[in-house]
Amino acid sequence: METAQPASNFAVNLPFLILETGQPVASMRRHRGFPHWIRVAAGLARDEAVAVNVEAGDPLPRRDGFAGVLITGSGAMVTDRADWSERSADWLREAAHDGLPLFGICYGHQLLAHALGGEVGDNPAGREMGTVHVELHPHAGADPLFAGLPPRFPAQATHLQTVLRPPEGATVLARSAQDDCHAFRWGERVWGVQFHPEFSAAHMRGYVRARREALQREGRCAKALAREVSAAPHARRVLRRFVRHARALHAR
Repeated sequence: METAQPASNFAVNLPFLILETGQPVASMRRHRGFPHWIRVAAGLARDEAVAVNVEAGDPLPRRDGFAGVLITGSGAMVTDRADWSERSADWLREAAHDGLPLFGICYGHQLLAHALGGEVGDNPAGREMGTVHVELHPHAGADPLFAGLPPRFPAQATHLQTVLRPPEGATVLARSAQDDCHAFRWGERVWGVQFHPEFSAAHMRGYVRARREALQREGRCAKALAREVSAAPHARRVLRRFVRHARALHAR
């Protein structure tokens, strides 16, 4: 398992900002919220991350003083254009142009795409849920977060909307059978991933159980889907590589 190693004393003293854009499904909240899941999966200590609940109205902080920003998933929809979401998009757009390392997960991935001029909407292929197989494009082999990973690896996913059109200048790094933009990089310091690198297999099974009625309406069997859930260590490596890469950038 990869661990995020500090590149310098200066870099390690800078915490990561976690923008909390939503809460887990009710049945999974006993395991705490997305900032905790992401912090643990990223290998960050408690004092190495600061969470700001933008969905609840927490003010967005000054951008300086952070090694990078992690944007959580959410049950909200980017296309609803909620005030908190649009304020966050404006903040992220400025942060991206200022060169702050950014990493968006699911809703965060879509919010970054929207902030940078891409298009987000309902996935034409419908709900994507469970352990899916992410396929890397050949040029992902040169990406700091994806280089050296298998060309096809499992990842946890649960979403209805998707990035229909990536931002201008973005490089699409990965796809799945149901989503043509499962990961993108914009510039040299901004990434979005549709999958959930912070989800364990237990998290994923909990989400499948929570969505069993919706899945049934869609003609899918939640029990069968839960049985197909597996570990996704390569997806988690992407998150940890972002932490390590962001710190290294500050050490230059």
